Amino acid sequence: MRWDEMSNRRRSSLLVLASAEFAVTAAAVVDLWCRPQADVRGRKALWWLGIFVQPVGPLAYLLWGRLRGERPESAPTVG
Repeated sequence: MRWDEMSNRRRSSLLVLASAEFAVTAAAVVDLWCRPQADVRGRKALWWLGIFVQPVGPLAYLLWGRLRGERPESAPTVG
């Protein structure tokens, strides 16, 4: 279906979903870039490839690719 053939509701839904996918991918990219290899499950090179398999790659990395309880050292701390 072409953009000009879509209803306003469908266009809005598509923009919201695309924005969410972009945000999750950006978060995964920033996290993987800043996180040391020791705090990543598996090899970072494979996660780099996996992150760009949409939409499951970035979600898989954020859910299973990071070691729990660990934060990248370059991340600011609050408090």
